[in-house]
Amino acid sequence: MELRHLRYLLAVAEHASFTRAAEALHISQPTLSQQVRQLERALKTQLLDRTGRTVRLTDAGRAYAHYARAALQDLAAAERAVLDVRDLSVGALRLAMTPTFTAYLIGPLVARFHARHPGITLEVRELTQDRIESALLADEVDLGIAFSGAHLPGVEGVALFTETLSLVVGPRHPRAGGAEPVTAEDPEQERETERGPVVELPVRELGGHQLALLSGDFATRGHIDAYFAGQGVQPPIAVEANSINALTEIVQRTALATVLPDAITRGHPALRPVPLVPPLPARTVALLRRESAYRSAAAAAFATLAREWVREAGWAEPGERGAPGGGG
Repeated sequence: MELRHLRYLLAVAEHASFTRAAEALHISQPTLSQQVRQLERALKTQLLDRTGRTVRLTDAGRAYAHYARAALQDLAAAERAVLDVRDLSVGALRLAMTPTFTAYLIGPLVARFHARHPGITLEVRELTQDRIESALLADEVDLGIAFSGAHLPGVEGVALFTETLSLVVGPRHPRAGGAEPVTAEDPEQERETERGPVVELPVRELGGHQLALLSGDFATRGHIDAYFAGQGVQPPIAVEANSINALTEIVQRTALATVLPDAITRGHPALRPVPLVPPLPARTVALLRRESAYRSAAAAAFATLAREWVREAGWAEPGERGAPGGGG
């Protein structure tokens, strides 16, 4: 049984004639008659009464035609739904990202995506990268935003931009300093210059500065610890937190320092980056997805939008395109 069998039966029932139905369907009458008989043989019942001057549905035919008509209507609706999804008038997208990105990236990306595609429903989850990759493999999320590096088999990604990190202090820290305001044409630059000149800090001097850092279950913390270990320093850690917002609040109100992406620091006028020497290694931010997974129109549109936004923001291009893994 094929869809054409249903359409042919309903056409004969509507026109009450094989001849007129064949003309409407643009097929020969013998072909139409043969196809309807194939359907009757498949169902093992007679659907049409051919004995009168006109062709009529039998009782079984009327019962079957009711469901056949409903089935074709549902299929037509399904085809329209597919078209709606393709043109992004409706749909859903499940996103996951590591915590640092909820502090500075997800807001502008979702704002632009929602303005462009208001009919798409977004589900946003904050997860560590190992959980993002597991969720991708389990088909619980469509896309993830995390970092390049080692990753689970079956997860792939495309590099988006390079994220840089710095030591960050608040106004109560001795390194916050101060200087006479320097006039700048760019208001953003002026806000930076009002903090005074940036003074680098040799990493070997970190032993005299207490830190507030993300807790050990975040890959960002692993990235920081690996840097400290490579430099042979062990700065005192006074506070561990599992929230970026908690860290920024703590640093603004204490003499503690932290390590944050520069993009977060730029959004907090009270925070000041202090470049370390040698600098913290940069990281490549990547868009993750499951290999060979169905890629919805919404997922493709979000990926395109993310790349557009990164270019417009002027963020550093990644040094290489690669498979994602690592952070949080």
